[in-house]
Amino acid sequence: MNLSIQVEVNGKKHRSTVEARQLLVYYLRDQLRLTGTHIGCDTSSCGACTVILDGKAVKSCTMLAAQADGCSITTVEGLAQNGELHPIQEGFREEHGLQCGFCTPGMIMTAVDLLNKNPEPTETEIRHALEGNFCRCTGYHNIVKAIQYAATKMKEKEVAHV
Repeated sequence: MNLSIQVEVNGKKHRSTVEARQLLVYYLRDQLRLTGTHIGCDTSSCGACTVILDGKAVKSCTMLAAQADGCSITTVEGLAQNGELHPIQEGFREEHGLQCGFCTPGMIMTAVDLLNKNPEPTETEIRHALEGNFCRCTGYHNIVKAIQYAATKMKEKEVAHV
């Protein structure tokens, strides 16, 4: 059975026909060609598929595309604006928060969600927020530093706009 959905992804509206059982991660990757959202486990264990849905981090491998009908979705591709990296993307680059890069999009989207809710998280709060995301390469130390970098950068930008 096919269903018609309308979503806004990275600020762009899309009308699509999806199979009723199609997962959101496959819709984003296969139909919209937004391959920054990774498929790691299909069981919600790894967090590589994390996106922001209506302002909240969700694992797109646990949600049907049809459930996103009417929603606004941000993927890792939608973070940079006007050629300028989002502070969390910049933080991952500057603090060497990635190695193989497979978990990075999910880590970044989880960090965006965290910083939207808590702009000044402690190291413990950062580590707690990342509990649903696996990285087999880094040991998380530089990922935490990248998120701290982004929090500082975002606060500086906020102060500059006041």
